[in-house]
Amino acid sequence: MNDPYAGDIFSGHARTRRPSYPTVPAKPGLVVEVLGDDYVGAVVGFERTYDGDFVRLEDHRGITRLFKLMTGGFLVDGQRVSLSRYVPKQAPARSNSGSIKVSHVEAKVAAPSRIWVEGIHDAAIVEKVWGHDLRVEGVVVEYLEGLDNLPDQLADFQPGPGRRVGVLADHLVEGSKESRLVANVGPHVLVTGHPFIDIWAAVKPQKLGIRAWPEVPYGEDWKTGICERLGWSDPREGWHRVYNAVESFRDLDPALIGAVEKLVDWVTVPDLTKADFR
Repeated sequence: MNDPYAGDIFSGHARTRRPSYPTVPAKPGLVVEVLGDDYVGAVVGFERTYDGDFVRLEDHRGITRLFKLMTGGFLVDGQRVSLSRYVPKQAPARSNSGSIKVSHVEAKVAAPSRIWVEGIHDAAIVEKVWGHDLRVEGVVVEYLEGLDNLPDQLADFQPGPGRRVGVLADHLVEGSKESRLVANVGPHVLVTGHPFIDIWAAVKPQKLGIRAWPEVPYGEDWKTGICERLGWSDPREGWHRVYNAVESFRDLDPALIGAVEKLVDWVTVPDLTKADFR
């Protein structure tokens, strides 16, 4: 038997329904009026206490007050609203190379194309700055142990369409031994380089606390000479200092940045031709 008086007889009555108000993010600088207080001020911050979240408002006299973020407790342009904490949009995370960082990158099968560098130090710096970009594309960086090995390595690798090689060369200046070694590498190989005798010198000296890289006479081992002139014990300590000084592309000379960026494009964008890099 149904009881007509059972339950809440006021359920659904207008007086029992809570009114809803639009929610406005309290962006700094937003001018609001506190309902029932006649206080008008601009949002300057937030605070959280044991009693909940509060917004801090500043009036035209520069006096600030805290008000609890109550439902429908404020007026914006004459409309009753609720305020919520303003959360600014975060800029996309950037990799060390300055590109937008891709989250949750899964390991890929290595792409057929390769980037070759002269030595292990070159490979380490390229990996530190461009490693994220190259992992996204599945491109492997390998080192040649000297540019003299390039002809034999190319003969073994047999570059071709879809199987490109990008080569980063040290001291690639007109008339140098390096420029002669890379003169005839074929249409599927792109060689770029920087003018420095060693990739160490492509790191901005200010990052190492020096005004400039010292001059080392021709014929003297460059790394050893650098360490002697800077008071470093040996090239091992020198490399430790150089590597730790590099945090992003901003710590490198633009000549090296441009050279590596070209190689990344060469091995990842199949429609590019050598004419695009002239």
